[in-house]
Parts: sequence; C-alpha cells; structure tokens
Amino acid sequence: MSHSGETARTPAAHARPYPRGAVTTRALVNCAGLQSDRLARLCGVEPGIQIVPFRGEYYELRPERRELVRNLVYPVPDPAFPFLGVHFTRMIHGGVEAGPNAVLAWKREGYRHRDVSLRDMVQMARYAGFWRMVRRYWATGVGEMYRSVSKRAFVRALRTLVPDLGVDDIVRSGAGVRAQAVEPNGLLCDDFRIVQAEGMVHVLNAPSPGATASLSIGRTIADIAARRFGLGGGA
Repeated sequence: MSHSGETARTPAAHARPYPRGAVTTRALVNCAGLQSDRLARLCGVEPGIQIVPFRGEYYELRPERRELVRNLVYPVPDPAFPFLGVHFTRMIHGGVEAGPNAVLAWKREGYRHRDVSLRDMVQMARYAGFWRMVRRYWATGVGEMYRSVSKRAFVRALRTLVPDLGVDDIVRSGAGVRAQAVEPNGLLCDDFRIVQAEGMVHVLNAPSPGATASLSIGRTIADIAARRFGLGGGA
C-alpha cells in the first residue's frame, strides 16, 4: 500500500498478497495510504476526507542525453495545488527521471492506463467532494490527461525547465499512484491529516515530500502513538 502523500511506485511482481480476515490488536497505527480512509471506516472512525487516486507517470532521459540535467531541476510550486508538477530527478544509478504528471486514476492501485476498478469508480462518483473537485479543477485535469496520452505535450511542459530537451530525448518509464485526500468541499488536502481515536492513530494524508521527510514524519507519528497508547514518552 502506498504512503498517503507520496506517489507510490508499481509494486514488485514478487510481492506477496496481504492476508485477509479479521485482525485483533490493542493498538493501531494506520498508514495504509491508498486504503487509509477505508481502513479508518472499518475501525469505526469517520476520516472526514476521501482518498482519490492520481497516477503519476514518468519518462526517463536516454543515456546519451543525460548531460542535459546535471542536478535536480524543480519548478516553483503552485500554492493552489499540492502537486509539485513535472521536474527532473537524478537517480542513484545515474539515470534522470522526468515527471510526473497527475492523472485521475480509475483504480486506487491504477498504475496502468487499463487498470479500472468498478468499486473505486462508484465510490468516487458517490462522493460529493469528488464532483466539487472536478468543477473546481476540470481545466487542469483535462490538461493532465492530454499530457498523459501525448508525449509532445509532456515534453512541452518539461521544456519550461530544460529548453533544449527534444521529443526523442526521453522514453517512457514507470508510474506511481498518489493517495490524494479530498475534502468534502472539493479542495485537495495539502496538509497532514492525522485522526486519533481510542487505541488508534490514523494517518490519512502525508503530503510530499513524504519520502524526504520520512524520518521526521515517523518520529512525529511515534510521539503521537506513544501519548495515545500511554507508552510513556516519544520515540
């Protein structure tokens, strides 16, 4: 399952399925990402938001064109959106990633265009906050969908950061899914959303840069859990 705020990458093919059935525990910390709101409701807690999945698609620079990007290249973020926008990231193995976009996914684990879940789509359609989000951001959403199917449109967005980039300089890479919390009023939740209940801590939104700040986030959640569970002191 993905982290609430980060764009979770495609799970490994050899990953073992999660066990099914009832689980009994004295204490619970819910960091289930794409399923965090559902898990909260299973525990009798109303999260106050609903998770809407957004797929983030990446390209990668061809090896012979990696000299175009020698450092991390990021845009100035738009305060109206929790999404950073396309950027360039040098990877530890020497490659350079370009992306991601932010496309509405039709399945919570919808890492591919063809991934569709009727259950997930029905739940989105029944949520008033989803339609308010659509009315508020429809133009941006259409643009993201166009970039998803048009490599040239994707490259035009990347050229705002690296003007010398050509259409043939990149190839498709992986994709991830962001667990975006949406408020009932249609706003995209861009702050941490942690709901506490008796014996439970539910992490419902942990916005980017979740991976960069993961150790700090972990300490904060451990401190909350220690107080909530009466363990005496934080981590």
